[in-house]
Amino acid sequence: MLFNELKETTALLRLVLLLTAWELGSGQLHYSVPEESKPGTFVGRLAPDLGLEVAELASRLSRVVSKGGRAYFEVNLQSGVLFVNSRIDREELCGQSPLCAIDLEVIVDRPLRVFHVEVEIRDINDNAPVFPVNEQNLSIAESLTFPGSRFPLEGASDADIGTNSLLTYKLSSTEHFTLDLQKNDEHSDALVLVLINPLDREETPLHRLVLTATDGGKPELTGTVHLVVEVLDVNDNAPVFNQSVYKIRLLENAANGTLVIKLNATDMDDGINKDIIYSIRSAIAPSESAMFSLVPHTGEIRVKGELDCEDANLYEIRIQATDRGNPPMAGQCTIVVQVLDVNDNAPELAVTSLSLPVPEDAPPGTVVALISVSDRDSGDNGKVTCSIAPHGPFQLVSTFKNYHSLVLAEAVDRERVSEYHLVVTARDGGVPSLSATSSIWVPIADVNDNAPAFPQPVYTVSVKENNPAGAHLFSVSAWDPDEKENAFVSYSVVEGSVREQPVSSYISVHSESGHIYALQPFDHEELHVLEFQVSARDAGSPSLCGNATVQLFILDENDNAPAVSPPPSVRGSSGPELVPLSAVAGHVVGKIRAVDADSGYNAWLRYEVQEPGSAGPFRVGLYSGEISTMRALEEADGPSQTLVILVKDHGEPARSATAIVSVSLVESAQAVRWDSRPRGGSEGPLVDMNVSLIIAICSVSSLFVLVIVVYVGLRCQPGPEVTYGCGKPAVVCSSEVGSWSYSQRQSRNLCVGEGTAKNDLMVFSPNFSQDSENGEAGKSIGKHVHYFFCLELHIL
Repeated sequence: MLFNELKETTALLRLVLLLTAWELGSGQLHYSVPEESKPGTFVGRLAPDLGLEVAELASRLSRVVSKGGRAYFEVNLQSGVLFVNSRIDREELCGQSPLCAIDLEVIVDRPLRVFHVEVEIRDINDNAPVFPVNEQNLSIAESLTFPGSRFPLEGASDADIGTNSLLTYKLSSTEHFTLDLQKNDEHSDALVLVLINPLDREETPLHRLVLTATDGGKPELTGTVHLVVEVLDVNDNAPVFNQSVYKIRLLENAANGTLVIKLNATDMDDGINKDIIYSIRSAIAPSESAMFSLVPHTGEIRVKGELDCEDANLYEIRIQATDRGNPPMAGQCTIVVQVLDVNDNAPELAVTSLSLPVPEDAPPGTVVALISVSDRDSGDNGKVTCSIAPHGPFQLVSTFKNYHSLVLAEAVDRERVSEYHLVVTARDGGVPSLSATSSIWVPIADVNDNAPAFPQPVYTVSVKENNPAGAHLFSVSAWDPDEKENAFVSYSVVEGSVREQPVSSYISVHSESGHIYALQPFDHEELHVLEFQVSARDAGSPSLCGNATVQLFILDENDNAPAVSPPPSVRGSSGPELVPLSAVAGHVVGKIRAVDADSGYNAWLRYEVQEPGSAGPFRVGLYSGEISTMRALEEADGPSQTLVILVKDHGEPARSATAIVSVSLVESAQAVRWDSRPRGGSEGPLVDMNVSLIIAICSVSSLFVLVIVVYVGLRCQPGPEVTYGCGKPAVVCSSEVGSWSYSQRQSRNLCVGEGTAKNDLMVFSPNFSQDSENGEAGKSIGKHVHYFFCLELHIL
């Protein structure tokens, strides 16, 4: 400022000295007026100053003439005052000249005189500083321009002069630039923009500054210019991703071409320096390059292959973004693609080992098979649950993770179910769930746990006596529900004794077929019932056996003829029987005693006179054998009678014996003599039994009905439990002779009169004829009952 003030003072002194010298030298009149004075502004008293009278100005036709022809000033002829006539612009008239004056000629006629008047136009601060342009543009390269760099600017100009044209500059606030004003000479200044801090285009690509020029006038005037500093880009920034790691979750069933991600790296540079090309780094695994594709210019990553979570569930793709600067710069990022599982794999079942077949005596808890399950999916899609159907005697037990044991849950019985078909189902937890099945055939191995069993515990068999040796009597068959050797049954007779003889001497059993054969002929008169046990034994280890009782009833055949013997009272006598002549009708003369070793009908005897015409007054009881008179005896009947008595049984064919009875008629009663000469038939023991036998048969028939009722009641009860084992079982006997059946073993003795006891009891209903003889026999049965029965029942 001090320098500017000194400069202005020096210029003003020069101007004063110049005017003084000019006035002294030329004698012309000098006025001064500020520019831009309003018309009518007083300039000076022209008439007095020129030595003229004011009154004569009009008469002498005074006038003012300006050079250039423009009338800036006029003279008031009435007052003689010089005033401004029109606008005066010093800068228009003189420009930048320090001295600006308008020369006037004042012409006065009568006489003509010319006066020179100089009007100095004083400068006022009516012009603000002006820059050549409204906006100055600068281009400065970032990074390559260092602090202290200088950039020239065009300064402002001021049309005023002197102090009014003295300019000062000011730059708007900035941390990057400052101004430096250098004086080149008296008339020109050098304005420079100086860089004080480095520029960063990426931080501020354009700096807008305001340069203000202020003059020295009062009041000050200013002028401004906008400085636009464009920071030129230098490839000093690499492309940058907004994330260093991108995590993408993608379903494994994503279709080919599915967009995974669109990358958007940014480069703070400009122009080609920010043009980015994307690429997959060469270090990528081959599997990743096969699964994904990258569009270089857009940064789109898409699915290229078929994703499978089970093969790879995680991919790391390294992406590089490179700009096109020189030299190029690159940025990197990593894309982590997590492949999410989809339930696209069904469980897999594998039976790793089998312990087959399963013995039927295997205890619960026995492991039958080991089953492994797997599912290539993950999470709930890979969680597998197993089940079996049908449940039956098996269950699945989870042992370790994906391993299960097929375990026997309860006892099995091969005879009930020989094989199980199990279906193992594995189902995952996906939605919807997937499943797999596997079939397991579990055969049950046989164990010899069943003894052979007969259909019935007791067999009742009838066979006629006198059978041939080796005859087939009966067949037994036992069934064993086991299989193979455990079911192979062999038969044998359980040893025992009958009449002090071993059972094996009577019968034999074929070991394979179970046929029972007679080893000798049977004699009903010696053995009525042969009871023995047959054992059925399997071939298992250890073997098991079952027994059945066979009651072999030996049926009677008519193989014995009746035997006639005299009564005990006359044994040894050989004379005739004496009958008194006074005997009336019905008088019993005597009795034929006969016995038949057979039984039943075969032992039921009937007595007949062989030649009825020769019997005379005598008759014989049909079933009693009593010889009695049919009428009173007469002398005409002769001294003696001989009767031929025929004794016949009821067998088929019938057998008979004859006895000759000699009857002598005497005056007094004597015993009848029995002729011991039987005809046809062998002699046997005497038993007085004909009438008694009939009574016994009727009594036993009644008893038979009672026994039948008892038998039916016992048969309706549950049968005895068959005990397996080879020990001697309890004997349960049943006998059947004729129509009489027993449900329990019975010992029976029939005692008839005073004869020998017969171990036999036959039941039948006698068929009596309707003739008189039969009727009398019936009466005789009612009259002559000399028999008693002894029946012993032993129920085991």
